[in-house]
Amino acid sequence: MKVLIVKTSSMGDVIHTLPALTDAANALPGISFDWVVEEGFQEIPHWHPNVDKVIPIAIRRWRKNIINTLKSGEWSRYTSDLKAENYDAIIDAQGLLKSAILVSRLANGTSYGLDKASAKEPLASHFYDYGISVSKQLHAVERIRQLFAAALNYPLTEEKGDFSIRQHFQIDASLQKSYLVFQHSTTRFDKHWPEAYWASLISMAGDAGWDIKLPWGNREEKARAERLAKQHSHVAVLPKLSLSEVAGIIAKATACVSVDTGLSHLAAALDTPNVILFGPTDPGLVGGYGKNQYCLEAKNYPVNTIDVEPKIFASLTPEIVWKKLQPLIVPIN
Repeated sequence: MKVLIVKTSSMGDVIHTLPALTDAANALPGISFDWVVEEGFQEIPHWHPNVDKVIPIAIRRWRKNIINTLKSGEWSRYTSDLKAENYDAIIDAQGLLKSAILVSRLANGTSYGLDKASAKEPLASHFYDYGISVSKQLHAVERIRQLFAAALNYPLTEEKGDFSIRQHFQIDASLQKSYLVFQHSTTRFDKHWPEAYWASLISMAGDAGWDIKLPWGNREEKARAERLAKQHSHVAVLPKLSLSEVAGIIAKATACVSVDTGLSHLAAALDTPNVILFGPTDPGLVGGYGKNQYCLEAKNYPVNTIDVEPKIFASLTPEIVWKKLQPLIVPIN
């Protein structure tokens, strides 16, 4: 059986799709997948053992200059790749009008997606051959698992979903490194844990003998990482890395501390113990899914008048985070 997956973005959403592939592969031996995904995340599907072909799409870039996209032949190459296969099923796990029109209706095969009561954009359901009802009250991973099981007609087990990507990075337990990864960067200012708090947590971890690695994705994030590293000799600012290279470092880490960002979902998918910090957002149905994933919400702690920015995180102090992190890390002798 050959199936086309449509899940284009964001990083967390793409990662949340992986357990559904594992379910299908276990239930239907011999199944394989092609995957349409935003070009910035095209490394991720390659990590799963049952993905054959990745078809990158660039909706965000194409819509900025439609004429150039057509003239350059990029659109023609994309549609040719998309139509090269006759699929037994096309599963749109994005549930948006753009994914339904630009992928599901162009590819060859019977299409499945969320019905109008389940999809984020109900109009998208009109472009599928079959709409499937899935509760909105489930975690995002479980919603996609149910969508795949209904579309491909196999029973869904009650076991927790398995991302099946850790083995891609060939992690040898005997070579596990004694370092922590502090994932300090995210897109929204109010989702950042205060820089002063990061500095305090780094001091606590350093005093306990831990080395710390700081990833970054843009100039602003790199500058923050460098400011933190200047204060502490046991902190390393990582070089500019590909997503696969960052994943390899996270996979080998003893544990992570993360803000609400795509890399926090990556840590979960790699089964790396992770403490995830939430301020204005609610982990609810999209929080850390996986082994040893712990969400801390600022709203669950007494109001604190400490002068930090963003203020919403004032109550979630470094002492609280360190206390939560300690049981997840092996003491260094």
